[in-house]
Amino acid sequence: MLAALIFPETVRYVAEVDEEIVGFIVGDRRRQKDMGWVATLAVAPVFRRKGIARRLLQTCESGLGTSRIRLSLRESNRGAFDLYFQAGYAEVDRWRRYYRDREDAIVMEKNRRTP
Repeated sequence: MLAALIFPETVRYVAEVDEEIVGFIVGDRRRQKDMGWVATLAVAPVFRRKGIARRLLQTCESGLGTSRIRLSLRESNRGAFDLYFQAGYAEVDRWRRYYRDREDAIVMEKNRRTP
């Protein structure tokens, strides 16, 4: 979390409803590889399924300004998987037993290059 606040190549956005922060996203720009990573995305449970995560993701992608964007998520997080898939991400890797509870991580990538 410290990196999200101090690293110069990170982008940070929040979503507000009635001046209350209800979601946030952090992205990490890796210019040498023309790649960005979505480090974290969260929306308060009561505000989910209202398009907030989708808008945060789109804003972060634009802010990163890279041709490729990657992210990882828990294998069991089907809601997030569906969100990313609908946004144009595809599974490119799996990190076996990545999380403390030994759950796998799915790595997804979106290629934003125009043909």
